[in-house]
Amino acid sequence: METKEKIEFAGLPLAVYREIAAHLRQVKGLDVDLIPQSSSQFDYHQSQIGGLWISWTLNPSSQSQQRVKQILAYYQKCYNL
Repeated sequence: METKEKIEFAGLPLAVYREIAAHLRQVKGLDVDLIPQSSSQFDYHQSQIGGLWISWTLNPSSQSQQRVKQILAYYQKCYNL
């Protein structure tokens, strides 16, 4: 069974979302996709990305789940989210 979760950090630039995705893809059994921005009007102060979809392709171990939480917490701390 696949579990899918949306992760959003308002205002983060595309490069940071890509960096987060790269880190998360290192977790075994986790698939990560970037969600395009859905706004029809360009706003320089908004992110080019709407968020991330993360989905477990395997039944995640508690260690893998903890690793994902650590990665997300790291970025939340770095960017004061």
